[in-house]
Formats: sequence, structure tokens, C-alpha cells
Amino acid sequence: MYIGAHMTSPLSTIPDRTIKIGGNTFQIFSHSPRMWNVNVKSNDSERDAFIAGMKRQNIKGDKVMIHASYLINLASPNPEVLEKSIELMKKELELASLLKIKYLNVHPGSGLGESEESAIQRIGHSIVTIMEDSPKDVVLLLEIVSPKGGNIGHNFRQLKKIADLSGYNLYFTYDTCHGFDAGYDITSKDGMKKLMDEIDETIGRDHLVMCHLNDSMYPLGVHKDRHERIGKGFIGVKGFETFFSEAFFRTIPMILETPGGDQEHEEDIKVVKEIVKSST
Repeated sequence: MYIGAHMTSPLSTIPDRTIKIGGNTFQIFSHSPRMWNVNVKSNDSERDAFIAGMKRQNIKGDKVMIHASYLINLASPNPEVLEKSIELMKKELELASLLKIKYLNVHPGSGLGESEESAIQRIGHSIVTIMEDSPKDVVLLLEIVSPKGGNIGHNFRQLKKIADLSGYNLYFTYDTCHGFDAGYDITSKDGMKKLMDEIDETIGRDHLVMCHLNDSMYPLGVHKDRHERIGKGFIGVKGFETFFSEAFFRTIPMILETPGGDQEHEEDIKVVKEIVKSST
């Protein structure tokens, strides 16, 4: 099983710290997620130390990912924000390539009150612009999101529309908290069947390659999007046992975005391993 957590800087320490907390995969920000301006060529020594750490700890670049900046909104009706989002995405792809990380994960965006169709069109066209001259060794992942704030991509049918419109072979990330918030009840066998059927009918399992593993502070379908530590929220230990009873989700990397730092993530990883053991 591939499991790890979203890891904070310093970049050079992340491979060693990942192994220390019991992980073998991780997610990072490639720069401050609150800043538009990024110097792609900076921090060469940190980057070199990171790549050396990946080799030393035998962590594979195709099992980890970068999470793109929270500022990015590829559905924005504001031309300035949209242009800045597209340019920052291009830099994110460059940084992923420099770090030898295969996957870049992004939230598709919000139309901020515009129609779903208009927002989907804008995201699709934005991806075309972004990918035209992008590094060929990086794969773009669209993440399923909570429906709050007019977000687009809170079900797999929307994500499939975006991918089809872009014309690119896009891949995807499932987030257990976001999905729960959007009404996917992974705590029940019927809910898991509905989830897997929708995946099969839209993007296909072979295109779902990463999972954010988060419990939820709020009940099913309330559109709040608040992550909780594993087993301590409304999904709970029993809910995750049901989730992991689906063999597919034991085959793709699981990335914790739960509250806390390395110590809490180490504790949560132990809990997840016990849940997986009891669900198989």
C-alpha cells in the first residue's frame, strides 16, 4: 500500500521525514500556495537535496504529487484572475518537472455564480492553453471538490466533461472528505457501489490514480469541506473499513491532508494501516 501525507517545508527533508512517519508517498506545495509570483529557477540546492533524498529513500516520483496553489481558478470570469491562474499553472508544471514529480493536482475552479456549462467551458479552454507547451513528463490531475462556493468538479460527470472538452488525456484525484461533502456515502456498501459505478461510467478506474484520504468534520452532503483526522469524523473507522473493502482503493496512493503535523500524520497512518488490515 502507498500511503503518506501532505508534507511541509523544508523541501530537502521531506523524503526522510516521510519514511520516519511510516509513509512511502507524499504530497507537497512546490512554492507558497498563497503567492502568485514564483521564481521557477530558485532553490536549486534544496531541489538537488530533495531529489537525492528521493533516491536515498527509494520513493518513486510517479507515486507522489504536487498540489497546485489555492489561488488558481481556471473557471474565473475575471480575465485578470484567469490569466494569472493559467500562467501560474504553467509554472507549477515546470516545477513538477524540475523536481521529477509525475503528478500535478489542481482544483478545477469556481464560476462564481456563472452557469455550470460556462464554467466547464472556461476550465476546458484554460487547460488547452496550459498544456500546449507543458513538460511532457508531468501529468495533470483534476481533483473532485466540495460543491461549496460554486465549485466545479464535485462529481465525476463534470470532471469527464472538462477532460473531453480539453481534448487531453487527463487523470484524476478522489478526496474522501470532498466526496462525502458532495454526497458520496463511502460509509455504506450501496454508497460505494454508486461511487464505483459512476467512476466506471465516466472517467474509468484507470484514470483515477490518486486519493486524498481525509475524514470529515461534518455529516454527509452538507457542503462544508472541513477535514478531520482519520476515524475522528463523520466517516469514522467503520466508514473507512467500508471504503477500503473496495479493492481498487487499496491499489492507488493515499495522501493524508488531515489536521496536524508529522506526529499526527504518523498516528493517522498507523490507524489507516489497521483499518486496511481489518477490511481485507
